[in-house]
Amino acid sequence: MPPEPPEDRVLRQLAEAVLFEGLGEAMPGDGRLRWRLGGQSFRAAGTIGPFGRPRLVPGTVEMAGAAGDWRPAPLAALVEALPAERERLARLLAELRQTVALCRWNLENRPAPERRGLPFAALDGALGEGHPYHPCFKARTGFTLDDHAAYGPEAARPFRLDWLALPRDAVAPSWPGSEGTCWRTTLGADRDGLLHRLHAAGHSPATHAILPVHPWQMRHLSGEEPLRSRLAAGEAVALGPAGPRYRASQSLRSLHDADDPRRASVKLALSVVSTSSLRILDPHFVLTAPALSEWLAAIVAGDPALERMTVLQEFAAVLADRDGPLAGRLAAIWRESPDLAPGEAALPFNALGVHEPDGGTFVGPWLARYGLKAWLDRLVEVAVLPVWHLLVAHGVALEAHGQNMILVHRDGWPERVILRDFHESAEYAPDFLRHTPPVPDLGAIDPAHAGPPDDRFHAMRSAAVLAELVTDSLFVFNLAEITHVLARRHGLDEAWFWAGLGRRLRRHASGHGLTGRLAALGVEAPVLRVEALLARKLGLDEARCSRLVPNALFPSPLPLPLPRTGS
Repeated sequence: MPPEPPEDRVLRQLAEAVLFEGLGEAMPGDGRLRWRLGGQSFRAAGTIGPFGRPRLVPGTVEMAGAAGDWRPAPLAALVEALPAERERLARLLAELRQTVALCRWNLENRPAPERRGLPFAALDGALGEGHPYHPCFKARTGFTLDDHAAYGPEAARPFRLDWLALPRDAVAPSWPGSEGTCWRTTLGADRDGLLHRLHAAGHSPATHAILPVHPWQMRHLSGEEPLRSRLAAGEAVALGPAGPRYRASQSLRSLHDADDPRRASVKLALSVVSTSSLRILDPHFVLTAPALSEWLAAIVAGDPALERMTVLQEFAAVLADRDGPLAGRLAAIWRESPDLAPGEAALPFNALGVHEPDGGTFVGPWLARYGLKAWLDRLVEVAVLPVWHLLVAHGVALEAHGQNMILVHRDGWPERVILRDFHESAEYAPDFLRHTPPVPDLGAIDPAHAGPPDDRFHAMRSAAVLAELVTDSLFVFNLAEITHVLARRHGLDEAWFWAGLGRRLRRHASGHGLTGRLAALGVEAPVLRVEALLARKLGLDEARCSRLVPNALFPSPLPLPLPRTGS
């Protein structure tokens, strides 16, 4: 099937978010979904899928004219009708237009790749579709088209990292061993060249520490205060590019080693907005990453029920200017790469929902070989249940969205799952923890983590709050994208699948003596609370930044009227 034109896709996803998050007033329809927003009437062809997710037909979003006629809705008109301050609306429209521009560049300059046979790192960069729900899925504010071509994952161009030296008291590291060993491992022979440049600037490793910086970030920060004045005074030293070449993954700021994909990947701060977030690294979550991921790995290794799960440890980190104006804008986290056995292959989970240049789905050949039901049952067994078991059995939730999960398979048959990217998103409820090693003292690493749970860092106040992370990321915005494609292209009955998955979750709880803990999570209620990503981006009040949606896992026997936003 041909790719959806960028303008149509951005408009469609914006309209779907408006409907899903209750930002408009639903109106009686004529066989279409209709809503009123900002004094304007809109409609589109489509249906409501599991969890209340609107699924609109591309190219059908329309707006009523003054004479009552219907015409294609301009993107700007839908944005201007949203209930937010004008400054935020202007910023949103700019990000949407940037998303369109970068998508159009991809279509015009990057031939659609055949991805089924790509190795993991290459495939991770070739998944250019972006977030399937968020309308600003490729905004990358601050990137020009030249930047997009140089550093975007779609172009797959390798580049070296820039290196910066700062006074030692401005840099805080977390190394698994000695600093010298870590830099020799990371930089190889280039380490001596960096030290020579540092000495030439009048400094030494005794006075200055080094850290990697994304080339775009170095250019961006070098022209702004306070780094500009520090460079001019010689306090900071730009050491230039060094080390192995990297390529961007689909998440843009996480980079794979292009010279040896088995080596560690690195996640760097970028002062770029994409989807909902400024892609810097929150300084309160950088240095705690190694201790947290080591703890998670110990939990997984200690439970035989999790033998099909692996976590990629974030084993080293460095942070500059922890409490200063550059906090979060100069930081790096190193992460293990997947370790595969002979015959195994790996793919990011969101690859399971994409289409290929031949018009077929990525998973189509596998479904033809193994059968839809058998393959989907196996996927749930090896990829979904381990994430769920970690939550119910141990009280630990991972943000298991499509980029953070890696499926390991043999010729398309699911074998096991790998999870990654925990430093900001893994959560636990202290009173709900069970059969885990002691929680590391994260407050000793960063004082922000000290004190009682407050739902801001990793510690949640209740099991129910904890559960929302998994139901939201794993089910509503991840697995539901895959089942939607399987329904459209391969005949899956989505309602049947989701109700069956709910029964399977109950059987899992019963079989492991976890029925009481499942009940404590509150996930069997007729509705689930999910984050309203567009409302949050618009800066609406906190009550409107979440939404209660029908629970497709445990559906009510009677149709439920959806509550108003924030209820």
